[in-house]
Amino acid sequence: VQLQASGGGLVQAGGSLRLSCAASGRALSTYNTGWFRQAPGKEREFVSAIRWSGGYTYFADAVKGRFTVSRNNAENTVWLQMNSLKPEDTAVYYCAAGRGTLGLIRSTSSYGYWGQGTQVTVSS
Repeated sequence: VQLQASGGGLVQAGGSLRLSCAASGRALSTYNTGWFRQAPGKEREFVSAIRWSGGYTYFADAVKGRFTVSRNNAENTVWLQMNSLKPEDTAVYYCAAGRGTLGLIRSTSSYGYWGQGTQVTVSS
């Protein structure tokens, strides 16, 4: 499955962005989908994930209450809605798809397919 992340940009603190992850090649409906981010000089970190069925969602503590994740399997797309953005949210955001165990859904090792990343910059 090929993934294309989009929707990043420059926004002021307190603003919102909506990232999209569009899949092609295979149906995204059978894959859990995760969002990760990587800031300069830092390791890639978990942001959010949604199970293939869409019934369960997961969030890092740093974004809980500000970000939401949703999917439309018919459109082969997953979205990450980011509200109340902070300068510390600045990073390249990646979407990923995988069939790893649910216990590791926050781990990069659960995902075999990755998009190219989209830059999010939040100014103070």
